Amino acid sequence: MCGRYTVTVTMEELMFRYLTGDSAIIHYAPTYNAAPVQFIPAVVGSSSGNRLGLLRWGLVPSWAKDDKGGSRMINARAESLLEKASFKRLLGSRRCLIPADGFYDWKPQENGKQPMRIVLRDGGIFSMAGLYDIWMDPQGNRLSTCTIITTDSNELMADIHDRMPVILSREDEQEWLRRDNQDLPALQKLLKPYASEQMRAYPVSAAVGNVRNNYRELTEELG
Repeated sequence: MCGRYTVTVTMEELMFRYLTGDSAIIHYAPTYNAAPVQFIPAVVGSSSGNRLGLLRWGLVPSWAKDDKGGSRMINARAESLLEKASFKRLLGSRRCLIPADGFYDWKPQENGKQPMRIVLRDGGIFSMAGLYDIWMDPQGNRLSTCTIITTDSNELMADIHDRMPVILSREDEQEWLRRDNQDLPALQKLLKPYASEQMRAYPVSAAVGNVRNNYRELTEELG
């Protein structure tokens, strides 16, 4: 699964990485412990290019009676997207990228669980595949929310957790964002485990378990 992650780069780095001059984020700050129901940076495609904005993490379908269920839909399983009406609809029309430079998961050990941070070996930004939707309350206020797609773990992740976020290759990012791409089986084939040899995992402080903690030291390797 994916329940916490980091995006510690500047706004300028994000805009350069995703080739966009269009950002709806007014107040941006790096986050060292992004958590569900927070507003997180996301990239969507448009006819005029990529757009960068904020989505609340935890999907609220457009047809939901209220917005209370978002915290239960932070992840969507890649292999069952076409089996669920709400996700199948979004797979065809509302796909997004969630920029990150690391994510956290907890490794089972004899004396408890050790939080781990998983990153690319080159330390760069990567894109987690996401879906988004727009919910509207009775007063007409819009709430844009998202979910991060997960898949089976690769070899690196196997002894940490049996699921991991889908990390798209650079070549597949634009295919994922293309608004005119309605080939659902082909899109689903993009949702595979990332190459483990291009990643590394290291232990971090247990303080990351508290969602109120959000500072650079959380990302530092123990020992």
